[in-house]
Amino acid sequence: MKNLAPIVLFVYNRPWHTRQTIEALQKNELAKDSELFIFSDAPKNKEAEEKVKKIREYIKTIDGFKKITIIERDKNWGLAANIIDGVTEIVNKYGKIIVLEDDLVTSPYFLKFMNEALEFYKNEEKVWHISGYVYPINNQGLDDTYFIKPTSCWGWATWARVWKHYKKDSDYYLKVFNKKMIKDFNLNNSYDYFNQIKQNKSGKLNTWAIFWYASVYLQSGLSLHPKESFVQNIGHDGKGIHCGKTSIFDVELTKKYPIKFTTNIKENFEARKRFEKYFNSMKPTLYRRIGIFFLKKIAMYNIIRNVYQTFKLKK
Repeated sequence: MKNLAPIVLFVYNRPWHTRQTIEALQKNELAKDSELFIFSDAPKNKEAEEKVKKIREYIKTIDGFKKITIIERDKNWGLAANIIDGVTEIVNKYGKIIVLEDDLVTSPYFLKFMNEALEFYKNEEKVWHISGYVYPINNQGLDDTYFIKPTSCWGWATWARVWKHYKKDSDYYLKVFNKKMIKDFNLNNSYDYFNQIKQNKSGKLNTWAIFWYASVYLQSGLSLHPKESFVQNIGHDGKGIHCGKTSIFDVELTKKYPIKFTTNIKENFEARKRFEKYFNSMKPTLYRRIGIFFLKKIAMYNIIRNVYQTFKLKK
């Protein structure tokens, strides 16, 4: 395959995760013919210095790719700014891009899938995003690939023709989205994507991916997803940025290739329903919510009672 897309990897301070990501990527058939760009962010504090140093020592030993370019940030950019700047620089130079972070283990067919999808849909105006990961939904009866609106950024690809529309601006989205759009954006309110924009506005979060989804959504773009995942996220062990400890996103990597690329360039409503069902299944049940509510009430009552009794004893 000629004219392969460059791979861009963003790393910070997780040596073990980074090694797993690289070793899996090296097993891809197209790795030896692909250019790899590694953006290494600088430590944000003294605690991160040693691990960042280990990361930078390790990435200098990597081989197995056509060419490797390492960009060491001389100050801490933070994940969002580092990714936005790095993606913009590389995609504008090469016209297309494959993006990974340092906690993503890929199938040996990941690069083949990404490059073939980039080529297959390169002139399709409605196709904006190629996702390598898919949530562990019930995929029985679904096609090998399908389109939905949400983007998944655990191993993804895109083109310069659409990335130029990327806009990280909370105020803008809070203004242009109405209730109907928010409900649709949130997949019939099965998952509160839009709250991430609100949290970016309030300063509770500083992320980039939700703004990519919002940018795609407002332009009526679509995201290609595979029936079976080409990526496994190993970062949900409580050690990453914005990632808690959980196994609900775990998937098995696909062992199947080649696959068929859909020519039905519109949202697959059956796949969307499966996503909605999956997200709804993660929510606490009504009874659990009521239980949590009363437990909080009881806990508050006990705190007030203990404070009151302590105050009485002191008197």
